[in-house]
This record gives sequence, structure tokens and C-alpha cells, in this order.
Amino acid sequence: MPKIIHLDQLDLTQSYSYADYLTWQLKEAVELIKGKIMVMSPAPNVRHQDISSNLLGCLLPYFKHKKCRVYAAPFDVRLYDRKKSILKNEEIHTVVQPDICVVCQPEEKLDIQGCNGAPDWIIEILSKGNSKREIHTKYELYQESGVIEYWLVFPEHQTIHQFVLNGQQKYELQKMYTNDDIAVPYLFPELAMSVNEIFDTWADD
Repeated sequence: MPKIIHLDQLDLTQSYSYADYLTWQLKEAVELIKGKIMVMSPAPNVRHQDISSNLLGCLLPYFKHKKCRVYAAPFDVRLYDRKKSILKNEEIHTVVQPDICVVCQPEEKLDIQGCNGAPDWIIEILSKGNSKREIHTKYELYQESGVIEYWLVFPEHQTIHQFVLNGQQKYELQKMYTNDDIAVPYLFPELAMSVNEIFDTWADD
């Protein structure tokens, strides 16, 4: 079987598993959404990277001596319905690379390949190329798989939308943060972050 090194060697109308994904040696960054290949946007711009670094600058010291672990893209997260137990690679058809995720059950969910199951908290920083996927497709995926807290970060408007699963396991908009607000994660209420500092980027100087 030939090595898969170019995207045009794959049939984008077909469905693939995580086991297939692991054999590919593509130059392009891709995700699998319910078996379908989704090509990721080109390398993030400076504003995106600055915001990611600012968030990590808040998260990494806070979680340094805690059980929860913080990971930034590229980092494979395998998702499936929360009602199912951990699946084999051949049974998994969704793998995404969130900008930032926090995993609080490392012994159960982490392996050498990444995270097998839903992280507790996911942060996605939007760009023009991925907004529709993050807002619609991934919103539904994260809700279905049981990601407890989901943040959507809008660089252009300098706002953060905070979603949290309710008792019916559906996302509710917990809060919108902007300007001089202090953003506080639902899962970690003692972690307070300045929204102005999160959006303080070189690109805006």
C-alpha cells in the first residue's frame, strides 16, 4: 500500500478512521470530522499566536502543580459520544486539534498519541478561515462528546464567548467577556484573566 503523503491521494468523499489518519504523512494539517477530512487553515497569523501565548501564559502557571494538564495545538483530541467507553483507533472517526485544551483525567484519557475522549475545557481562537467550523460543527461535536466548558475567542471583536454544559448536557452561553472584563472559567473560578491582556498583541501596536 503506497504511503499517503499528498492530500490528492485521498478521496475526500470517503469516510476514514483515526487508524487511517495515523498512517498519513501529509504536509497539510487536517482534522477528521465524523470520518470526513477537513483541511485546516494555513499557519495562524501573529494576532492568533499572540492571543494563544497570552492565554497559555495565564494557564500554565496556574496548572503547574495541579492534576489537570494543558495542551496547545498541534495536539490530537479524539472525540466520540460521551455515552461510549474509550474506543479503539479503528472505531474513532473524529480527531480535532483545539488551539488549547485542559484535561483533568490524564490517567484515563492521555496516551502517547494525545487525548482519547473529551477534554474538560477547550479554547478555540477564531480566524476567517475556520470560524464556521468552530462556531457550528465543533460546537456540536464538543457538546455531543461532553466537553464541559468551551470558549470561543473572537480576535477581531476582542470578545470571548463562554459556553458550559447544563443539566440537559446542552451548551448554555454562560457569559460574554470583552474590554476591561475579567474572564473567569466556570471550572476554575479562582483563575481570573484580564481580557485586555489576553488580546494584547503585537499586531495591534
